[in-house]
Amino acid sequence: MKPRHFISLLDLSSDEFRGLISRAIALKNHRDPDYQPLKGQVLAMIFEKSSTRTRISFEAGMIHFGGSALFLSPRDTQLGRGEPLQDSAKVISSMVDCIMLRTNKHETVTTFAEHSRVPVINGLTDLQHPCQLLADMQTYFEHRGDIQGKTVAWIGDGNNMCHSYIDAATVLDFKLNIACPSGYEPVKSIVDAAGERVRFFSTPLEAAKGADLLVTDVWASMGQEEEQKQREIAFQDYQINADIMKAANHDALFMHCLPAHRGEEVSADVIDGPQSVIFDEAENRLHAQKALLEFLMCRK
Repeated sequence: MKPRHFISLLDLSSDEFRGLISRAIALKNHRDPDYQPLKGQVLAMIFEKSSTRTRISFEAGMIHFGGSALFLSPRDTQLGRGEPLQDSAKVISSMVDCIMLRTNKHETVTTFAEHSRVPVINGLTDLQHPCQLLADMQTYFEHRGDIQGKTVAWIGDGNNMCHSYIDAATVLDFKLNIACPSGYEPVKSIVDAAGERVRFFSTPLEAAKGADLLVTDVWASMGQEEEQKQREIAFQDYQINADIMKAANHDALFMHCLPAHRGEEVSADVIDGPQSVIFDEAENRLHAQKALLEFLMCRK
């Protein structure tokens, strides 16, 4: 049987996405140490970018399920010496039961998926971060119920997180307000595919009006450090602070995928305040990814 891959949220139907959220919540609330559906199975974790939450959550999840995880970096494998990706995909997938990649180019993940005999998971690329959205949506459902018909405000860089929020709006049917500095908008083809669910606003304040959830990310992501000063200037009016939160609905939540820079993309009083659910969101990476691993690796 052909493997099921998870490259973007568009690989899931609406029912499948909601099913993963429901399963993640169940796994979180009722952990059974005797439940080991992945006993004897191996997850290969390929990291071109450093990680805290992605590595710990996938590795711990495999251990909880009775399996094991291999940490692979380009320094430790032929991937860093120019071996063709298709060859690496064929070789690695012949020895393990699932592959997760946290890498730079999105094409690395899609090429692996094309040539792999086992499920491939996108742990992060420059274009998408779908695993984070599983955790974000689980967190929203836990605190506020289904997000269908709600409004989310994305304020900041039109980056991989923004792209995955656009896809989530499509699959789960919510409205997404986006406020980005000029020149930092999300990819047009991704926006166009979401249709009328996505709207752009010229200021963060306008985007936040009536929002049920506000989300942001660092101004300069990993690999963009040389742009830090330039981005600080471009994004100086795109901080989520108390005034922005006041423009949203009174019970709006705040999320951030972490790591965060207090005083830049978000003020300390917001990220450490009562509307922030960032640590629930971070913990839920474990539970959401356990649900994903079960979904992909236990298919018959």
